[in-house]
Amino acid sequence: MAAKDVPDCTALIPQAIVRLNRWTIVVAVVFAFVLRTPSITTALFVVVACAALFGRGASLIYIVGSAVLRPVPSPDSEDPRLMRFNNALAATMLGIAQLGFLAGLPPMGWAFAGLTALAAAVALTGFCAGCFLFYQFKSNRSRLFG
Repeated sequence: MAAKDVPDCTALIPQAIVRLNRWTIVVAVVFAFVLRTPSITTALFVVVACAALFGRGASLIYIVGSAVLRPVPSPDSEDPRLMRFNNALAATMLGIAQLGFLAGLPPMGWAFAGLTALAAAVALTGFCAGCFLFYQFKSNRSRLFG
């Protein structure tokens, strides 16, 4: 791994914030589904999309989590590029859900929102599909792009 690929330790995202992000996605989607209120998934989409587009400085979850939890970076902290990639995947899935709701296809909207929550829930148990995709892309990008 090249020196430019290794993030500064102070820039790492503490696992408490990573878990908070995942729990927020799961709880918000379940809450929205139980209440049959797609606007909750819309708000979640905006929050996650801002984090994906602009990084942790624009992440409401990171800002609130940092203030409330006051987490300390540790060896198991996460690379911010990985967190941003995962947020981009979640924002994409939630964006597709929003398109389904807008197109009058609520089953499609709930399916994509549910898949997003499912991926976050599975990540809470220890397997992060977005992390797997990120590392596969990083390790195979020379084969993919020459």
